[in-house]
Amino acid sequence: MPVTVEKPRTSGPGEGLGDSWKVIVLNDNHNTFDGVAGALSSVIPGVSFEQGLQFANRIHSSGSAIVWSGMREPAELYHSMLGDAGLTMAPLEA
Repeated sequence: MPVTVEKPRTSGPGEGLGDSWKVIVLNDNHNTFDGVAGALSSVIPGVSFEQGLQFANRIHSSGSAIVWSGMREPAELYHSMLGDAGLTMAPLEA
């Protein structure tokens, strides 16, 4: 009869690659609405410039907005690219 061996967990909850990670942009005093919309539409797949303006308005009004959520690897890429574009980013959240 085969024996089942349970391996110890090597990461905590929310640390896996398949979990839902949140890319959050913070409000700041140096980016324009057009600049935020342009960065979002050029980095996040499926986000148009007009949708980017809606995100920019939400970021301005509430101080932050989740602009993308999904698997960890693309979240890290989008987070990095938006930061490189000059947006103020919150740390990635699981």
